[in-house]
Amino acid sequence: MNMNEGCSIEILLVEDNPADARLTELIFKECRLSIARDGVEAMDFLRKKGKYANAPRPNFILLDLNLPKKDGREVLAEIKSDPELKQIPTVILTASEAEADILQSYRMHANCYLIKPVELGKFKEMVKSIKDFWFVTAKLPPRVK
Repeated sequence: MNMNEGCSIEILLVEDNPADARLTELIFKECRLSIARDGVEAMDFLRKKGKYANAPRPNFILLDLNLPKKDGREVLAEIKSDPELKQIPTVILTASEAEADILQSYRMHANCYLIKPVELGKFKEMVKSIKDFWFVTAKLPPRVK
């Protein structure tokens, strides 16, 4: 992706930590980024319910596991069991280093599992590496309306 061009990728970030959300937003500033602060909001967004009736269908989902209302494990299970959503690449970006979470996420067809670094600079590097790999190197599936 040429940094002088606009980014045509729609991203859904499911993140309840305002600082992590803001930093991610800054790194993806040329892309179209929507943020859901909890799992219920994420599923309403993806299923175009209520105030999200006109929400764009994302090409890519960044999902935290530890969320209020409905946790990321439940959200991942719903995404990957829904024929209209399951093809959307879903990357887990979480603080959990638990082997059970890693294994469960891959069993539920997460496309990648990344552990958030505690240090701000390393978190920023990780988010940039996500952007470089998924939006420059990898080929995303076409977005279904």
